[in-house]
Amino acid sequence: MKKIFGIIILLCFVIAGTAAAESLTSNGGNVIDYTELSYQSADAPATVYFISEITPEALMKTYEALGMTLTGRVGVKMSTGESERTNYLRPALIGDLVHAVNGTIVECNTAYGGSRASTAMHRQQAKDNGLLEMAELDILDEEGSMEIPIKGGTRLAVDYVGSHFENYDAFLVLSHFKGHAMAGFGGAIKNISIGFGSSMGKVWIHSGGTRTTGNIFGEQDPFLEAMGDAAKGVNDYMSGRIVYISVMNRLSVDCDCDGNPAEPDMHDIGILASTDPLALDQACIDLVYASPDSASLVQRIESRHGLHTLEHGEEIGLGSRRYKLEQIND
Repeated sequence: MKKIFGIIILLCFVIAGTAAAESLTSNGGNVIDYTELSYQSADAPATVYFISEITPEALMKTYEALGMTLTGRVGVKMSTGESERTNYLRPALIGDLVHAVNGTIVECNTAYGGSRASTAMHRQQAKDNGLLEMAELDILDEEGSMEIPIKGGTRLAVDYVGSHFENYDAFLVLSHFKGHAMAGFGGAIKNISIGFGSSMGKVWIHSGGTRTTGNIFGEQDPFLEAMGDAAKGVNDYMSGRIVYISVMNRLSVDCDCDGNPAEPDMHDIGILASTDPLALDQACIDLVYASPDSASLVQRIESRHGLHTLEHGEEIGLGSRRYKLEQIND
């Protein structure tokens, strides 16, 4: 009996040791142990899928891993890029997936000027960036805004998105994960909050829900909390008809809305996907913090109190910060 008990104890240690040693290898070759991922847990309520390859085939695999088929009129929400120098997702990478869902690229005009401040300018920039050769483009706020409710928000009770938003049956949210001059980082939450916001909606979010015109700048934490509120409004409104994929390449400290972003000084990581935008952003953040060459991006995130967006998202029920990471074979 003692011998059997001893074998059982030994097996427990072996199993525990195996689980503790579980790791992934990033696209850039960094080995990251699961224990370094602060919110990764085998019993977490949300699942995030990971693949280290950053190719059209790998992108298709992450979408297929989600087990959801987007049907009807599908909008592909992505950044169209402020200039050809920005790190927007290139057609060569995303084209196959966009075609597979028969998607229309959807975006809204900016509220800060730049090359996408009007529909005509925005369309020209998207053409210059090669996106119109891949798919049709719909500027969602070309004809103004529509209001959607937000349940449980602390800064916003409503969100203002482009009026064409209601014309779509489903959305594929393709985000390029990177830093951001105001939010600290940009991923799925930023893409569906500020990204879906009409020009007036962008001011609404940036100001923490105090105005819809004028200067977009406001107090930092109210801005971050308004982003979380707006993201919840969009995610709830779509109710299972929206999926999220984030590409962790060209990890600049600057956003794709910056026409002249800083060159990345860390290696690419991979592609992640989830039906939970909060879990997806948290997984991306965990991978950044666990990477040995991420000091600049971490500094950008923390200098803007960027993690507060995730804290607030959890508080209002946007999703779960705890996630189970499942690797997809390359």
